[in-house]
Amino acid sequence: MLSVHVHVHVKPGFEEAFLEATLANARQSLQEPGVARFDVCRDRQDPQRFLLVEVYRTPEAPDQHKQTAHYAAWRDTVAPMMAEPRQSSKFEMLFPER
Repeated sequence: MLSVHVHVHVKPGFEEAFLEATLANARQSLQEPGVARFDVCRDRQDPQRFLLVEVYRTPEAPDQHKQTAHYAAWRDTVAPMMAEPRQSSKFEMLFPER
């Protein structure tokens, strides 16, 4: 399994709109067969910073996720809200085991 951590910094005043769009995307993502988890986290000390933790069942699942209509809608909706480009890191899941 693969865990992708996406760091997002939104512009002041866009926190709630970003959260609303992101929660909609996360809920729909969980319906995808290749998505095991989709966590949406917010920094307690800086509410403009978010972390998305996406856990995929297969190596192909992230690309399949990026081809969905809900991902495209999220991407296009939140793009003008970004204070800087989002950054991601990919991790191999070691525990818990499948």
